[in-house]
Amino acid sequence: MMENKKMNLEDFKIKEAPGTLYYIPDFISPEEESQFMTNIYNAPKPKWTQLSHRRLQNWGGLPHPKGMVAEIIPQWLQTSMNSISSLGVFGEKKPNHALVNEYESGQGIMPHEDGPLFYPTITTINLGSHTVLDYYSPISQDESYSENQVLDFSSRLIGSLLLEPRSLLIVQDEMYTSFLHGIREVSSDIVNMKMFNLQYCSAKLGQTLNREKRISLTIRHVPKVLKANLIFGNKKR
Repeated sequence: MMENKKMNLEDFKIKEAPGTLYYIPDFISPEEESQFMTNIYNAPKPKWTQLSHRRLQNWGGLPHPKGMVAEIIPQWLQTSMNSISSLGVFGEKKPNHALVNEYESGQGIMPHEDGPLFYPTITTINLGSHTVLDYYSPISQDESYSENQVLDFSSRLIGSLLLEPRSLLIVQDEMYTSFLHGIREVSSDIVNMKMFNLQYCSAKLGQTLNREKRISLTIRHVPKVLKANLIFGNKKR
């Protein structure tokens, strides 16, 4: 991984965005990317959860409004968590949860917020293919929205991020708490001026990029964790 002690995080702040975004290209090496992929696909089959448009793995526990029952995180993930934590983006908190999302070409996710279960900083390592993460203006309190309702999100688009392989994305403050983010279900993308982070990317304006299989490794902090004695009771055995 990139040597954090030599890194000035402010050098990677995306000034064109309306909130706090950091984008670090080549945060990991091709060898580290390959090792990540090997560890992810060597996970036991029950670790995968199949959704309608993608599948995922939870590491560290399953986030829940009542609290997360913490699980042991494997060393290959813990090392990455420690590296990201040393950047100081979680303040005094330590990341304790990782979400692995697998996207095939043409798969995406509807615009959404990640919600209050997490500390308002999200960090994502991009593995495999590129993708384009779109950001949309917040939905006001007098607007109703559900995943079954179709809104004109094209009119709400404020900009995008081109996430290239091996990059690290850090999302904070209102970019996490207010703006919606999503990935369109397309198999290719054209590099354009609405991408906030073009100055950090190797792709060129107007270039067409074909999507392939992609893994997003999202590392975050779940504040509410259940203690073991709340799960199993205080009975002495």
